[in-house]
Amino acid sequence: MAANSGPDPGLASENTLKIENTEKRDTLVEAEKKYQKAWIENHVFEPNAPTTAEVPFGSVSPEALREQYPKFMGTIAYPYMNGYLHAGHAFTISKVEYATGYARMQGKRALFPQGFHCTGMAIKACADKIAREVELFGKNFERYQEADEADEIPAPTVTDTKTDVTKFASKKSKTAAKNVKAKYQFQIMQSLGLPLEDIHKFADAYYWLKVFPQGGKDHLNKLGLRIDWRRSFVTTDANPYYDSFVRWQMNKLKELGKIKFGKRYTVYSPKDGQACLDHDRSSGEGINPQEYTGIKMKVQQWADAAKEKLSSDLAGANVYFVAATLRPETMYGQTCCFVSPKITYGIFKMAEGEYVFVSDRAARNMAFQNIFADWGKVEKVGELSGANVIGTVVEAPLSVHGQVRILPMETVKASKGTGVVTCVPSDSPDDYATITELAKKPEYFKIQKEWAELEIVPIIHTPKYGDLVAKTLVEQMKINSPKDAKLADAKEEAYKEGFYHGTMVIGEYKGRPVQEVKDLLKQKLIDSGDAFNYAEPDGLVMSRSGDECVAAHLDQWFINYGSPENGGDSEWYNSVLGHVQNGLNTYSNEAKHQFERTLGWLSQWACARSYGLGSKLPWDQNVLVESLSDSTIYQSYYSIAHYLHSDLFGVEPGKGNIKPEEMTDDVWDYVFARRDKVDSSISQETLQSMRREFEYWYPLDLRVSGKDLIQNHLTFFLYVHIALWPNEYWPRGIRPNGHLLLNGEKMSKSTGNFLTLSESVDKFGADATRIALADAGDGLDDANFEETVANATILKLYELRKWCESMSHDAQVVGSAEEYKKLWEEKQGKNMDTVQRTGELGFWDKLFANEMASLVQETKEHYDGMLYKNAIKSAFYDFTSARDFYRETTKAAGVGVHQDIIRQYIELQALLLTPIAPHWAEYIWLEVLKKPNTIQNARFPEAAPIDAGLTATRAYIRTTLSNITSAEGAQQKKMAKGKAVKYDVNANKALTIFFATKFPEWQDKYLEIAREAFEKLGVIDTQTVAKNVDKKDMKKAMPFIQNIKRRLDSGESKGEVFDRKLAFDERSVLEEMAPLIKQTVRKCVDVQVQAVEAGAEGEGANAVPGAPAFKFENVA
Repeated sequence: MAANSGPDPGLASENTLKIENTEKRDTLVEAEKKYQKAWIENHVFEPNAPTTAEVPFGSVSPEALREQYPKFMGTIAYPYMNGYLHAGHAFTISKVEYATGYARMQGKRALFPQGFHCTGMAIKACADKIAREVELFGKNFERYQEADEADEIPAPTVTDTKTDVTKFASKKSKTAAKNVKAKYQFQIMQSLGLPLEDIHKFADAYYWLKVFPQGGKDHLNKLGLRIDWRRSFVTTDANPYYDSFVRWQMNKLKELGKIKFGKRYTVYSPKDGQACLDHDRSSGEGINPQEYTGIKMKVQQWADAAKEKLSSDLAGANVYFVAATLRPETMYGQTCCFVSPKITYGIFKMAEGEYVFVSDRAARNMAFQNIFADWGKVEKVGELSGANVIGTVVEAPLSVHGQVRILPMETVKASKGTGVVTCVPSDSPDDYATITELAKKPEYFKIQKEWAELEIVPIIHTPKYGDLVAKTLVEQMKINSPKDAKLADAKEEAYKEGFYHGTMVIGEYKGRPVQEVKDLLKQKLIDSGDAFNYAEPDGLVMSRSGDECVAAHLDQWFINYGSPENGGDSEWYNSVLGHVQNGLNTYSNEAKHQFERTLGWLSQWACARSYGLGSKLPWDQNVLVESLSDSTIYQSYYSIAHYLHSDLFGVEPGKGNIKPEEMTDDVWDYVFARRDKVDSSISQETLQSMRREFEYWYPLDLRVSGKDLIQNHLTFFLYVHIALWPNEYWPRGIRPNGHLLLNGEKMSKSTGNFLTLSESVDKFGADATRIALADAGDGLDDANFEETVANATILKLYELRKWCESMSHDAQVVGSAEEYKKLWEEKQGKNMDTVQRTGELGFWDKLFANEMASLVQETKEHYDGMLYKNAIKSAFYDFTSARDFYRETTKAAGVGVHQDIIRQYIELQALLLTPIAPHWAEYIWLEVLKKPNTIQNARFPEAAPIDAGLTATRAYIRTTLSNITSAEGAQQKKMAKGKAVKYDVNANKALTIFFATKFPEWQDKYLEIAREAFEKLGVIDTQTVAKNVDKKDMKKAMPFIQNIKRRLDSGESKGEVFDRKLAFDERSVLEEMAPLIKQTVRKCVDVQVQAVEAGAEGEGANAVPGAPAFKFENVA
């Protein structure tokens, strides 16, 4: 492959929907661009706090100011700028965008700022790759040949079950379960649509910051977002103001004792020579170090097969099988030690005359934990297959048996722990199942039977499973094999039950809870030299440089997150947990529980690294602030950013004409309401104005992010806010969202199912994209952007706009229904679509007006709850359906639509869609309704009083019409199958509708019985009520009573259920429906409405008030 025939940028989306006829889309897009330009030019989305001239500084409290001038501030987790934004970014952004639009319509000053994250090693690592590829292939990669193509490498995934079941862990990495071809970086840049001749410029990491943030801004503007771009910025020292802000933040945390220095385990890349935190990983995001106790099991006698392969030096040396365990308290019950006969193990030098027998992976981890003599060095002195060591005798520290044998276990993995597993069959279901299997088949496993038959002694008593937890669980769950899938559940249950409820029944701590004893026994083993601390990443972690990471025990700066059990700051932890449980709106219980689980397992977090882009740690200029630590409280920076600079990089001065060096820590403290006085060269007026901005916009009302960030960023965000400010400024709401599927499948460039934000707008236009994003879903479940929805929306918006224009600009007005009928006759029903009447409102007018009021109220409730899929349904799909029904009914009735009702519909439709489809709404507002000012400043409509009678009437009409058409359809199917029918559906027919004037007497009796039961108990107990039902009435009475119970249980009021008078005149409604039925039912030439008495026999016998019966019959 020649260099100039690199990846086609279009291939990433080659399997997405293709749009052919674009005339309607282009018409809509033309208006979208027009209004986007107008909004920017008129500074529509640039809100400010009330100035100190409007409200003198210090004259009212910040809380009172916010009450007097209601506000809303919402943000997303700023995107990382190593490429262009995609549809997933747009989905998250849309949540804040819709909320901001709705807040404006509530009369609030609504702020949606947006910055760009560039901190971390990803950009630097990619830039370094470009630099190497330029050296290798030339400035324009002209020396590249297909033979240079890299091998195909599967992206690593985490498939193992979590190790410590008392801790929560994410099960999904960003690249999980996706095979990608390892391409050169210049090819990846080509796939983004960048010209080949420009790619060499990206060897400078800071050049990325010049390209992608501006590209992100341009693409977001295409979507027509309500972003205040005055407050935008890039992170890192590329912006000296933001750099100063980060350094201030870190200084404050250190002063408060939240940042500490010491040795701790962290995920580490030996290749990069630094900690590898979540944002520095190509896979394994969310994986943390798992700490074990490494049990040293000294070899007493090697198996014969091992002796033959070992050198004479090793045969007599001190060699320890090291078993990694999470349960040191159970070591009393060791009966053997397991290895995998299929794994090749190494013998590694630990110290002079001492060696360990472990997997290669474990040895690599140990090398970075001060377990071996030289940091980072592994000295492998021997190698043995697991099969070679079966039968070896080793010491088992604390075990009642003293010495045990090495035995085979086929499920041992080299990727978990040390590859050596000590066996405690009393408390481990895995071990019990394996040792039982070994004892049954000693010849098959090539062992002696007695090796697997050491006594199983009780170690821990649990109230639920007694003294032998493992044996009890294996028998209860009917586990018959070490490979039984149920073992994973049994293991988790045994661990949790033992840890949380277990009591020791052996040893010096007999009678004490396991939770108290666990760490005491661990330390005893370490102090005696029988164990050491060992850690490893709890899954495979790959750095962006392609290095498999280890767990290293490092001297480092870390933020003291975590519960006291995890070594964290107890008071800080309890404050955050309290806010999550009692102050923070997470919009779902599931999200709240995820925060609680994260707080339960989260521990100290390394906040510095040596490689990448960022701000230098103020007190250690050799390291940079880590990317998840410089991005916790930048939302406060938005509040005053426009005073500092007027461009992304802080080159152009802002409103305050302030120099970066003037932003001292004391000034930051003052601006952010952490001190009340400051000496500064900045004018007092400017300082007070900046502080006013912060005190007004804070606290942050809404934070939106993908749910995967709960486990790090969103929780850090809470921690640091709570550390630096009082409760008044703590975040008020976090709304996590699910990931975005595209057309029901995961987005993937490799499969051609990928869509950038810009491509989506180019393909469908801004409003159709926005509506499809709203329709994609809400909540934590994965949402689905359907291109067919976006495409269909283009036509729907275009036709609706065209209809609104026609009804407004081409209206032919008549004075009454009679004039409409006269005109209809003159025109023979042709060209009547734009004819509108005036005068008194009729039945169908009132019904439609009431339904609009109901939908306005329903839409408001959905917007209040940030349920945008529901909002677009009620505000758009249901609203237009209601309009269509109104048009059909008034046409059928021969009265036509009412001009006032039509104008009300058009205005309400524009207002309801403003948060989600603002361009379309703006066009209708200004061009159709001829309003003087932008709809962006309009208020959300107040719902007119809803008439319960009209609401019940509409439901009655909908149900009755559906029943009639369903019956007609059933007859049609019977005829198609050749079955006998009562009438010919294809011939002229008449319909008689029977309505009952009162309820059957038997229902009155049982209604009263149900009422008495409800008033006595507050609920209806059907079993109790059934005792008062006559046997002859049982079949009809019980369904009737159960329906009453269902209605009450669903929330209907007592009055609605027990007061059985209809809210409307049923005969009148049916007579109004007659023309509609004749129009809807094919070849229906007549509709008659007939009253029947309750309990009457024959035709109409089944009718009850509110549920008519009907019959069709053919007529000549």
